[in-house]
Amino acid sequence: MVAMTTSDLPLERIARGKVRDVYAVDRERLLLVATDRVSAYDVVMAEAIPMKGAVLTQLSAWWFRQLGDGVRHHMISANAGEIAAAVPALAPHRAQLAGRAMLCRRGTVFPIECVIRGYLSGSAWREYAAGGTLAGEKLPAGLSESGRLEPPVFSPATKAESGHDENITVGRMREILGAETTAELERLTRLVYTRGRDVAEKRGIIIADTKFEFGRLPTGEILLIDEVMTPDSSRFWPADGYVPGRPQPSFDKQPLRDWLDVERHAGRWNGEAPAPRLPPEVVDATSRRYLEAYRRLTGADLRVS
Repeated sequence: MVAMTTSDLPLERIARGKVRDVYAVDRERLLLVATDRVSAYDVVMAEAIPMKGAVLTQLSAWWFRQLGDGVRHHMISANAGEIAAAVPALAPHRAQLAGRAMLCRRGTVFPIECVIRGYLSGSAWREYAAGGTLAGEKLPAGLSESGRLEPPVFSPATKAESGHDENITVGRMREILGAETTAELERLTRLVYTRGRDVAEKRGIIIADTKFEFGRLPTGEILLIDEVMTPDSSRFWPADGYVPGRPQPSFDKQPLRDWLDVERHAGRWNGEAPAPRLPPEVVDATSRRYLEAYRRLTGADLRVS
């Protein structure tokens, strides 16, 4: 599969994120196309990561199928042939769709990232180490970096168009969405994370934390949307190397981050766009890391059609 940085389809493109292009099919359906664009430290790289978009799309589709009837979601199909049959205008563009496109039900997106943390890491650890809090709320004393949180901590964030999302309290989420909707989104977040964590642990992967997005159909039905428990939306750790008390290796764009860190420390990059050109070996290592995450979770190599 040739790496793709942008899509060009005969539909109205209504949004372009760091990774996904979003097209309107009609009033009830959207098409999400995950390109191979990659960002780190809020900067989009010039180089694409081959197969990355397909990993994100097909792993999300795999998770949607695992969740069963207990969790309603927006996916109609992630199969290029089925999508082309459902939207005939896309039939000549099947090569762009293969592996990376998902036809979805269309609704109104809640303006909240539903983050849940099963382990204390990343920005959550830094805040806790500095003051014993997460999003300003106290956590128990004596927790360690990468330590397991029981129960997992629901930690919502506001969605940012650019830059970092901002962690907020559950109380603030209630002010934005109302108590009933907040309670339902937290319930669904905990349900999906628990199911995903249990599946992943059997496959040798710890899902340390993840974030979900939800939307509402005109009927009022709440759907799980966007990507689900992928290397971009989650922190995946290999279980066989897990040692609390320190940072963990991860199945995501860590090779890319590590290389950029060296460039920053050497004074060759100031952390702002444009980023330095990525060496081929960094692109390849990052692609292989995404594919390995897919293989470990699903038990099969990624094949696109």
